[in-house]
Amino acid sequence: MNILDIQNLLYIVAAFLFYLGIKGLTHPRTAVAGNLKGLAGMLLAMTIAMLAFQGDKSVWQGWYWIGGGVFIGSLIGWIAAKKVQMTAMPEMVALFNGSGGLASMLVAGAVFHHLTHIAGLQETINAAITDGISPMSQAAILDKGQPLQTFIATVASGIIGAITFTGSILAYYKLQGKFGNSSTNPLLKIGNILFLAISLGLGVLLVIKPELTWVFWAVVAAAMLCGVFFVMPIGGADMPVVLALLNSYSGIAACATGFVINNTVLIVAGAFVGASGLILTKIMCVAMNRSLTNVLFGVMAEVGVGPSADEVYAGKIKSTSPDEVAMIMDGVQRVCIVPGYGMAVSQSQHVVRDISDFLTEKDVEVTFGIHPVAGRMPGHMNVLLAEADVSYDQLHEMDTVNQYISQVDVCIVLGANDVVNPEARTNPKSAIAGMPIIDVDKAHTVVVVKRSLSPGFAGIPNPLFAMDNTLMMFGDGKKVMLELLKALKEN
Repeated sequence: MNILDIQNLLYIVAAFLFYLGIKGLTHPRTAVAGNLKGLAGMLLAMTIAMLAFQGDKSVWQGWYWIGGGVFIGSLIGWIAAKKVQMTAMPEMVALFNGSGGLASMLVAGAVFHHLTHIAGLQETINAAITDGISPMSQAAILDKGQPLQTFIATVASGIIGAITFTGSILAYYKLQGKFGNSSTNPLLKIGNILFLAISLGLGVLLVIKPELTWVFWAVVAAAMLCGVFFVMPIGGADMPVVLALLNSYSGIAACATGFVINNTVLIVAGAFVGASGLILTKIMCVAMNRSLTNVLFGVMAEVGVGPSADEVYAGKIKSTSPDEVAMIMDGVQRVCIVPGYGMAVSQSQHVVRDISDFLTEKDVEVTFGIHPVAGRMPGHMNVLLAEADVSYDQLHEMDTVNQYISQVDVCIVLGANDVVNPEARTNPKSAIAGMPIIDVDKAHTVVVVKRSLSPGFAGIPNPLFAMDNTLMMFGDGKKVMLELLKALKEN
């Protein structure tokens, strides 16, 4: 067994650790162990990749570049993990996706220029052979195999990486609220298709004539513009789908880069990320009753179909106070809390946990209803509640909650809107018609915590707020929940 066989064997071990890591992340109880296994796999893969260059002294001489990169990247990751608030997790995920795409794009560019340099050496060798002069060993200069597939993988890595980079950066700014929501401007859709076609056309030219090195960066530039036009029309409500899709793109770009540099573990890891991201994207689309095409091209039903906010709310809104809600909850047996992005914005997850613990001590069954697309990224509510040490056994998925929601005495909706809007179930002409929701309106009493009656991202009024069994508790989520906790204790 030579050194190359040992290297590939260890890559298989690293890939298996990645698999165990992903498997562990499927359940909160095993998530920490799964994360550590994935970390061990990545550390092993990085070590093997760096040690594989021992035979080239010039690489050893440049290890300060590698060490510097590892140090800077590790420092950024550590600071992000420590300093970034849970409310900003979607933005951080977007930036990390973009960083992965940028890395793939730059590696593809570096390898492309290396390959074109090698191609020039090939011409020199062929000329030497024609002249009958014994050349240096061709194996010492040229990589074995067909260069065509490598050039194709290089172009693919550059295009997908560039789209992922600019698309993720724009998604970051959309999540920050620095760009508007969806846009139906047809020029955006045309621009998306146009720049994608340009990047693909230039990519084909580059594969045919790799000596045109400038074309690679033209491909990258067109793909970057494609990424901008790709994300620009997509609204904030669809950001969970976009983040999952961009995550998949970053994995596919990494997989293509693995073929470029002939790195087995990068191919496997990229395939894992790409496939899991596509599966998650599909799950998100189903949860929103949207097709992927509609999400990507910003297609929504006509907003304004149905009654106006004045018609829905006029004279029907019943405001309440924490003291009144505390009295209502006196003697209840079952409480369900449905969190939304409002909980993330107000940072009220810790107070919510305190309320849950207090009620549990009073023999009240407390559960949390989690909608798949509540928040700004897949699993956003789960992450926030896990940070607050809420027991995973209390977190129930939408389908499970809907099975017993009619038996819930009090359902507290904290900052959620579209995901509890009964219009999705009752009005076939609504902008969210058919979207699976948590049927909180079927609970005995519904308490909605919101700052105002402002609509969600769908831009339509919510009849839930005007129902006979609904009470509106207006105010900042954290402040209101603190007052509710105080009232419960005093009551």
